[in-house]
Amino acid sequence: MAEFVEVPIGQLSDEAYTALLEEFASRDGTDYGEVEMSLAGKVNHLKRQLECGDIGLVYDLDSAQWDFLPAQSLLKLRGGQNAD
Repeated sequence: MAEFVEVPIGQLSDEAYTALLEEFASRDGTDYGEVEMSLAGKVNHLKRQLECGDIGLVYDLDSAQWDFLPAQSLLKLRGGQNAD
């Protein structure tokens, strides 16, 4: 079972933060609807979601990978419940 740790965005360097956002935004399968969006647009969209708490950054200790989770899953994680 995955063990996720929430990562506070403020603890990342600017370079690491930007690299995470760009890597996620350029992943295969990231779809932002019918309108094509530039990488910069996708990064800005992710920043807004992070800043308003719609998503959060998590690190999976078992797989040593990171991802963004929606706020509802983060609430479960914070409460000690399985986010799956």
